[in-house]
Amino acid sequence: MATDSQSAWDKCLNIIKDNISLQSFKTWFEPIKPVSLEKNVLTIQVPSQFFYEWLEEHYVVLISKTIKRVVGDDARLEYKIVVDNNTSGNPFTVSMPTTKQGNNQNEEVEAPLVYGNSIKNPFIIPGLKKINIDSNLNPNYTFDSFVEGDCNRLARSAGFAIANNPGGTAFNPFVVYGGVGLGKTHLAQSIGNQIKVARPNKTVLYVSSEKFTNQFIESLKNGSVNDFIHFYQLVDVLIVDDIQFFAEKGKTQDIFFVIFNHLHQSGKQLILTSDKNPRDLEGIQERLLSRFKWGLAADLQAPSYETRLAILDQKMYADGIELPREVTEFVAYNIKTNVRELEGALISLLAQSSLNKAQIDIDLAKKIVKNFVKSISREVSIDFIQKTVCEYFNVPVDLLKDKTRKRAVVQARQLSMFLAKQFTNQSLKSIGKFFGGRDHSTVIHSCQAVQNLIETDDEFEEAVGQIRKKIEMSL
Repeated sequence: MATDSQSAWDKCLNIIKDNISLQSFKTWFEPIKPVSLEKNVLTIQVPSQFFYEWLEEHYVVLISKTIKRVVGDDARLEYKIVVDNNTSGNPFTVSMPTTKQGNNQNEEVEAPLVYGNSIKNPFIIPGLKKINIDSNLNPNYTFDSFVEGDCNRLARSAGFAIANNPGGTAFNPFVVYGGVGLGKTHLAQSIGNQIKVARPNKTVLYVSSEKFTNQFIESLKNGSVNDFIHFYQLVDVLIVDDIQFFAEKGKTQDIFFVIFNHLHQSGKQLILTSDKNPRDLEGIQERLLSRFKWGLAADLQAPSYETRLAILDQKMYADGIELPREVTEFVAYNIKTNVRELEGALISLLAQSSLNKAQIDIDLAKKIVKNFVKSISREVSIDFIQKTVCEYFNVPVDLLKDKTRKRAVVQARQLSMFLAKQFTNQSLKSIGKFFGGRDHSTVIHSCQAVQNLIETDDEFEEAVGQIRKKIEMSL
C-alpha cells in the first residue's frame, strides 16, 4: 500500500489512465494535485467547484474503486477546492461519499453543456441562468451559400475537410486571411455550422477578438480569470474572428496563448480569421505567430467576374428574386473587390425599385453602383468593342454598319451592341448611331437576341466570355 499522497495518487493515475480516453484523462485528471494522505483519507486539490462537481458526476465510481485498490478498503477521498485570492473565504474540503453512483466510468466524456454555479460563462449576462453554450453562429453562413471560385477554392476545400474531421486534419490551426468583405467570417462560420450538423455532441463556439478581449477584461475585474480560461478550454471547436485586433494587447495574448496551447494539445480544432497573412501581423507575440503557422493559412482573394456573377445568382435564387441579366452583369462587372458591397448593391436595387416603384434596368443599376464605388470603371469606346468582336469572329468592322444580313455579321453586330450597352454609358439611341444609324428598338432586340443565345448555346456563351475578358483587360 502507498504511504504518501504523491505516490498513492501516481498509482491511482496509472489505473485511471487505462480506463478512460487520453483526452478525458488530460482534461480532468492531469490538473489534480495530491495534498495529503492521513488515516486512509487521500486529499486532492482541484481547480474549482465546477471541477469537483464534474468529477463527482462522471468519475466517482472509477475514483472510489481505484483509491480503495491503492490505499485500502476503508479508504476515503476528500477534495480541496481552490478559491481565488480575491474571493472571500478559505479553501475548504468536501468529503466524497464512496457509495455515490456516477455514470459509466468507461464512456467517452465530452465537454459539458451544463454548468455549476461556480464556473462563469462569459457569454451570460449576470443574473440570468444559461444552460447550453450558444455557438454564436449565424445559421445563414453555410457551405451551400458560399460560392466557390478560383479566389477561394483552397480555403473552401480545406474548410470542408475540417468540418468533416475537426481536430483530425493537418489544418490546425486553420487561418483564413484576406481583405474586407471577401467571406472570411462566412467561411469560418460555415465550418462551425457544418460541424454542429454532422457532430452535434461537439461544442462549437464563435467569438470575435473584440468580444474575447472584453470578456477577459471583465474576468479580471470580477476575479474570475480561472473560470474564463477553463470555460474556453472546454470548447471542442473555437472560431476567433479578426485576430489582428489582438495586436498590442499583451495580457489578452498571454491568456489566448494558454487557451490555444491547451486546445491544440488536446486535439481540439482552432479556426482563426485575419486581414493579413500571419507572418505579416504586427504587434503579436512571436510565440503566438509561430503557433498560427503550425497549420494552414489560406487566403481569400478578390473574386473574378464569373464568381461575382455566380454570387449574385446564388443570392437571387436564395431570396426568390429574378433580375434582368444585363443588370446583374453590370453590377458584377463594376463592383470587383468586395462581396459584401456586391450583395449590398443588389439589396439597394430591390429597395429602390420597391420604394420608388422604379423599373430595375441598366440605368437604375448605374445610379446604384455609383454609391458603392468611387468611380465606375472607365468606359471603353464602342469602336474598340466593335474591333474586338470583329477580330474574334473574323468579320470586317465596316460590315457592322452595313445592311448585310449574313449570319456571322449579324451575330457580331448584335454582340457588339450588347457589350456596348454593358461597358459604356451611351444611350440606346447613341449606340444605334455607331451601327449605321439604327434605332433604339434594334439595339433592344439585339441585346435580347444575344442574351437568349448565351442561355441556350454553350459555345456562344464561351465566346462572349472570352471577348468580355479582352475588353476588361483594356480597362
